[in-house]
Amino acid sequence: MLADPGFYVVSIPAVLIFGIVKGGFGGAIAIISVPLMALVMPPTQAAAILLPILVLMDLLVVKTYWGVYDRRALVLLIPGAVVGVIIGYLTADAMNEHYMRILIGLLSLVFGVQSLLGLKALTGYAHHTASGGFYGALAGFTSFSIHAGGPPFTMYLMPKGLSPVLFAGTAGLFFAVVNVVKLVPYYALGQFNTDNLLYSLVLAPLAPLGVKFGHYLVQRSTPSFYYAVVSFALVLVGAKLFWDGVSGLG
Repeated sequence: MLADPGFYVVSIPAVLIFGIVKGGFGGAIAIISVPLMALVMPPTQAAAILLPILVLMDLLVVKTYWGVYDRRALVLLIPGAVVGVIIGYLTADAMNEHYMRILIGLLSLVFGVQSLLGLKALTGYAHHTASGGFYGALAGFTSFSIHAGGPPFTMYLMPKGLSPVLFAGTAGLFFAVVNVVKLVPYYALGQFNTDNLLYSLVLAPLAPLGVKFGHYLVQRSTPSFYYAVVSFALVLVGAKLFWDGVSGLG
């Protein structure tokens, strides 16, 4: 596949988009990276190729945003996320991905439109143990199962009114933990073979470029512009997930 120009045509923008989002800008829009790469390979292989690169990005993001995060949010979200990843692994053979895409798609659409219209979110401004645990578990489960952990995380954290840099730093650390946890079940499912790791290695130099550009955009964004982009990304992602789910059932 390394000799196929199509591999680079889709994989280079996919990795750069994911890097920009990892750097803190664009919210859930990174979900398009796997479908983009899936134009030339199976989706499961695309996800397996991306995961080591995401872990590298996570290391860069943690270093970039070191000490900049909402501690309370992470305390509430991370335990649930670990449980969600475990549930995703245990139900990998039984879960209907199409219904999950429809559900997350609808939730993302409603929340994204609600945010763009300036309506009050159900999760509220204050942190709550129950909702933090629920959205954390949902983020971990969907991150493992359909590579869509961004929407549930965003739905919980965005109403908290954090600055763009603080939101980005919290997201970076949260998904760094989630992706490290995902390495174990992905390995157990046989997703890491020599070919996939070679493809990851070839694409890895793009990781710091995307992360740095994403960080650059975050630093220069006003809160209103930043959250408008995040909300719009949720609407786009929600529409895509819903369409993919309905199409899969058909």
